[in-house]
Amino acid sequence: MKIAVFNGSPRKMNTSAMVDAFVAGAREAGHEVEIYQVGRMKIAGCLGCEYCHGKGQGACVQKDDLEKIMPAYREADMIVYASPIYYFAMTAQMYAAMQRVYCIGKPVNAKKAALLLNSYSPNVHSGAIATYKDATAYMGMEDMGIYIFTDADNGNERKLSEITKFAKEL
Repeated sequence: MKIAVFNGSPRKMNTSAMVDAFVAGAREAGHEVEIYQVGRMKIAGCLGCEYCHGKGQGACVQKDDLEKIMPAYREADMIVYASPIYYFAMTAQMYAAMQRVYCIGKPVNAKKAALLLNSYSPNVHSGAIATYKDATAYMGMEDMGIYIFTDADNGNERKLSEITKFAKEL
């Protein structure tokens, strides 16, 4: 299976540890995995201009780093969204990357998705989870799992091994 992992963190910390754990398990299971550092990209929000559904024929009028991740939306069998929680939501970069798939409507091949979230605070993940669930339901992707880390979980090898095990069993 071809898996695209969108890392929404602009920093290499706890979200990256979760991503690394997932990637290790997925690759061990023989999956092809590509990581996209969405949190370090410049991806603007959707303008709602409808250029993509007219003259653009599926291409967005904005020319930014979305073009780096669009092949994943077209080719991956599974998309993993990974993000820290910044004030009750995924990072703005991650949200824009999810929103801008609008130009093609839905990922072309992806039938599966997963979500990796972390925060130093408990009870702040519900907005990000709702966004993920709504988006994946609309896009027709099966939710394979949601992993939430809070302060005590970050860097915890036992918790990270749960993600590795999950990825191995896909």
